[in-house]
Amino acid sequence: MSLPAIRRGVSVSWDQTAAFRRFTEEFGTWWPCRTHSIGGHRVRRVVFECRAGGSIYEEHVDGRRFQWGKVIEVDPPRSVKFTWHPSRAASTAQEVEVRFEIEGSGTRVELVSDRWENWGKNAHRARRGYDLGWGYLLNTWAGRRTRQMALVDCLTVVLRGVEILRGGVRATIARAGGEIAPADGESLR
Repeated sequence: MSLPAIRRGVSVSWDQTAAFRRFTEEFGTWWPCRTHSIGGHRVRRVVFECRAGGSIYEEHVDGRRFQWGKVIEVDPPRSVKFTWHPSRAASTAQEVEVRFEIEGSGTRVELVSDRWENWGKNAHRARRGYDLGWGYLLNTWAGRRTRQMALVDCLTVVLRGVEILRGGVRATIARAGGEIAPADGESLR
């Protein structure tokens, strides 16, 4: 089963270097943790280690960390490529490539997410959700709000309500798996 890649893009007025830096080094400043994370309000920070082999993870206020992916390639300020599998096993990961192309005095950012066959039996449904989700996230990164984003926010509130009925955030975190240990010499707090 092979599914087509998701392709999303957005143009911004920032130069290529600033756009690259905001996406990678400043990842935790723009990422919407309350709606797009494993732990929701329990998330202290989101980290994108901008180097080949670097981790992408969320860290909760209690110090626990949950893997989202790994950085595969970095070519500043032109592109970054990483695996993506929040709350899933690494074997189910998609590959995401983000290219930063000079466009006039600004930058065109193109995101491609593929390898959906890795997801397994629910790949079609997951791909539909991520098609909306990546558009939402690129608009968030660019500092834009759309009507569709407001709809996604409302849907997220409903889903968080369902989550509470299923045992709450703690149960969701327990189902998520993917917890990682802190690096050597780091404490959990």
